[in-house]
Amino acid sequence: MLDVLVVGTGPAGLAIAAQLCQQGVKVGGLAPTSPTMEWSNTYGIWRDELEALGLSHLLAHQWQNCVGYFGPTVKPLDRTYGLLDKQKLQAHLLHQCQQGQMTWHLGTAATINYGAAHTTVLTQTGQSIEARLVIDATGHKPIFVKRSQPYSAKGGTAYQAAYGVVGRFSSPPIIPGQFVLMDYRADHLSPDERLAAPTFLYGMDLGDDIFFVEETSLAACPAVSFDVLKQRLQKRLALHGVQLLELHDEEYCLFPMNAPMPPFDQAVIGFGGSASMVHPATGYMVGALLRRAPMLAQAIATTLDQTNVSSAHLSAAAWSALWSGDRLRKYYIYLFGLENLMRFDQARLCRFFNSFFDLPQTQWAGFLADTLPIPDLLIAMLNLFGRAPNSVRLGLMQSVVYDSRLLWQALLGT
Repeated sequence: MLDVLVVGTGPAGLAIAAQLCQQGVKVGGLAPTSPTMEWSNTYGIWRDELEALGLSHLLAHQWQNCVGYFGPTVKPLDRTYGLLDKQKLQAHLLHQCQQGQMTWHLGTAATINYGAAHTTVLTQTGQSIEARLVIDATGHKPIFVKRSQPYSAKGGTAYQAAYGVVGRFSSPPIIPGQFVLMDYRADHLSPDERLAAPTFLYGMDLGDDIFFVEETSLAACPAVSFDVLKQRLQKRLALHGVQLLELHDEEYCLFPMNAPMPPFDQAVIGFGGSASMVHPATGYMVGALLRRAPMLAQAIATTLDQTNVSSAHLSAAAWSALWSGDRLRKYYIYLFGLENLMRFDQARLCRFFNSFFDLPQTQWAGFLADTLPIPDLLIAMLNLFGRAPNSVRLGLMQSVVYDSRLLWQALLGT
């Protein structure tokens, strides 16, 4: 029997499986496809986040010239951004799994049965896999992890959506050698289009005259459609006389930003999207996976070493390690920030981000990565309020009334 069965072989599944193997835990994996199947999405991350983990060698590209556009002039960010080499990251995690002699099972999970000492997962073909703990890393629509309804003042799930292309263009779509985190300029849109949900350009110079440009909706409820994003990207490029000459790849990205916390009394543990680990105010998650997997794996390994530990005790220890009271408090603070951003129009968003990136880099970087302790996070938010123009301050104060429930949950940490 396995100690832990990890369901899913995306970045979340491999990240937690690799760390469990490093802890000497007997691990198995289950997914419909091979763990070596190439991941489809693009993953960007700030270099210093990887340096702190000793993983900066996993970057395929990095840019020191990182900027934003929240008006007619460029705003230098003075921080190095990188594009993860998906194949290197995947190979790195698989190597750690191999060192732990992890067992892989090909199949689709169908049902799950809980016992006092172990859990049994049955696949669609009837294969039975027993483990003392099951981790569901199957993404934002998990197979086994249960969740309640999301919170949103708008009444539903808020989504980050993006449409992007990689290819060669008639002329550079962004300044060569540059990384554009956010370009919120909207000169290419009609007055009516500017009244709809704001979107921004996210762009990378990949070298050899190849660029990646992506039109992104930070968060909207309902989600901005791919058709709208594609049209906006085409209009943005056309404004500058830029045409796509060679299409190398297309990217479609859609995921929830305000997924509710799973109930922590359930026996299956979530990790990644299934555990609501997306940063609600930014959409970042890969850095969190790499930082939090070792902590969760250690907590599981330590609990497994106890004599006659029950499945209920094991799962409770895992959930507590993954979502401590302080982490929950920060999650609801970030949800409060998300609700603010969704209420802002394009002009107010630009004023907000101008003020946000005027903060000391330790503050805005820590906010984006979710690495600030709560006292430092609150100081950063107060600093932002003090720097922001009156229109942004008014929006923030209104949200205190509209989203008092989130602030109350942040206070309680539940």
